[in-house]
Amino acid sequence: MSEKDLKLGGAITVTEITSISEQLQDESNKAHRNPIQRFIDGFKPLPSQFDNVDPNMSEVEKANYISTKTPLKKKLKSRHLQMISIGGAIGTGLFVGSGGALRNGGPAAVLIAWILVGAMMFCTVHSLGELCVAFPVSGSYAQYNTRFISPAWGFAMCWNSAMGSFITLPLELVAASMTIKYWGVDVSPAVWVTLFWLMIVGINLFGVRGYGEAEYLFSMCKVIAIIGFIFLGIILICGGGPKGGFIGGKYWRDPGAFSHGVKGVCKVFVTAAFSFGGTETCGMAAAETADPRKSLPKATKQVFWRITLFYIVGLTLVGLLVPYNDKQLLGGKGSYDASVSPFVIAIQNGGIKGLPSVMNVVIMISVLSVGNTATYGCSRVLVSLSEQGFAPRSFGYIDREGRPLVGVVLCLVSGLLCYLSVLKNESTVFTWMMSISGLSAFFSWASICASHFRFRLALKANGRSTDELSFTSAVGTYGSYFGFGLICVVLIVEFWVSLFPGSTADAENFFQTWLCVPVIILFLSGYFIWKRKFVWLIPIKDIDIDSGRRVADLDLLRQEVAEERAELVSKPFYYRVYRFWC
Repeated sequence: MSEKDLKLGGAITVTEITSISEQLQDESNKAHRNPIQRFIDGFKPLPSQFDNVDPNMSEVEKANYISTKTPLKKKLKSRHLQMISIGGAIGTGLFVGSGGALRNGGPAAVLIAWILVGAMMFCTVHSLGELCVAFPVSGSYAQYNTRFISPAWGFAMCWNSAMGSFITLPLELVAASMTIKYWGVDVSPAVWVTLFWLMIVGINLFGVRGYGEAEYLFSMCKVIAIIGFIFLGIILICGGGPKGGFIGGKYWRDPGAFSHGVKGVCKVFVTAAFSFGGTETCGMAAAETADPRKSLPKATKQVFWRITLFYIVGLTLVGLLVPYNDKQLLGGKGSYDASVSPFVIAIQNGGIKGLPSVMNVVIMISVLSVGNTATYGCSRVLVSLSEQGFAPRSFGYIDREGRPLVGVVLCLVSGLLCYLSVLKNESTVFTWMMSISGLSAFFSWASICASHFRFRLALKANGRSTDELSFTSAVGTYGSYFGFGLICVVLIVEFWVSLFPGSTADAENFFQTWLCVPVIILFLSGYFIWKRKFVWLIPIKDIDIDSGRRVADLDLLRQEVAEERAELVSKPFYYRVYRFWC
């Protein structure tokens, strides 16, 4: 076997052994340094992951090899991943955006849309989970675009994702400051955005462990809030609230289950898809997980319960408690305004005081969680861009604490755009900023599904099977094809409702929604001009299906997987059902 083959298979070279020895020596010396010196030394760089690359490798092989050698610290535990997967993507799309969906489509349309989009996300996350367990590399789904589709698409999607995060952080900081207005506090938004920005800085100083602990707490708050609302909602529907009176399904009869016809249902469909934004973040943490083979499958399976319990059950109760023509749904100043949250309205209509403020706190926590996740995701995508040769090497700077320092700093600096909130026309500025990445999540999800079924095709083309995969998608390639197709349907629907939000065409609304598409085309054109390589798709037989695996001995892995599956088959039926869903 050649040196190139050894590297692609995951073998450790002499240079890497020396690097590991130096890191161990550095760890042993920490005890002899004072806290201030240890803090300063923590910002010094680790040995570069670019130093030991075979120059004879192709562009894609180099990117794949370097992504397997990233020195990011593997400090995320199973509890972090599971809580992030359950509550990480729950945000204003559910708490506030569902109010607009209820108004535009009615309670039946809300349920139909969220069930269909939930099925789409279930398939997408399982596709991502299979890839992340097999290839827990830095950049995760951002790097899979280059590996399984093409370098050109990987370049465009990585930069589009990074731009989206650059814009998301200041937007969420401003949104968090706006939630304070719910209590009538007359303080400049600049004060609040500064405090929230400093909080995000503090969290990211602690690296991936800081992100994991913060998201664990944020997600815990959101989960507790929704579970509490479910119990409260059932009590109110049965007439157990302060106002009393059985509610049941009367709002489904009057004013009805649907509103605004077919276009209303389509608008709800799009809103539902946006509410699942950030679901893929769990996969980004694969390279920083201590044992992805054990923890990632569990985290992937938790998505079903989040979709079923929190979205479907929660929104069913909302549809029973709040009529779609409730006057309170007509107000609001944006996706952060708790006054138009159907969850808050349901509590207020039930005659309960105090809890609406609690829900506003949950909304504020959700907004800050999105900003924190944007910083985490952006910094890792920038590292991936650097590793793939799509950005300066300095973007891949990782310090001794495993923090992608340059990426984090760049994202935090972009967060300072939040001070645009003091401008008189700040809403117009932020609307156009947000439009740059408005639909980027849809393209990311479609790319995940495409990467999955192309990976399976590459396995088959090389005469190999899923026997060497320790975790496989519960819905297989059928799920990735279904997810890809449904995403295309959502984009077609979004094209229609954005171009014709009313009875006539609205060009401004259309471009505010679809501006990210010209941006993606611009990135693709830039790549082709820069590289002068017009490869749209990597041939299936040329896809790399080996580098990046934590376990290099595939025969041993096949044996372990076969033993685990045989043991599972011997278990009782109820246990097999439990393991399938949990």
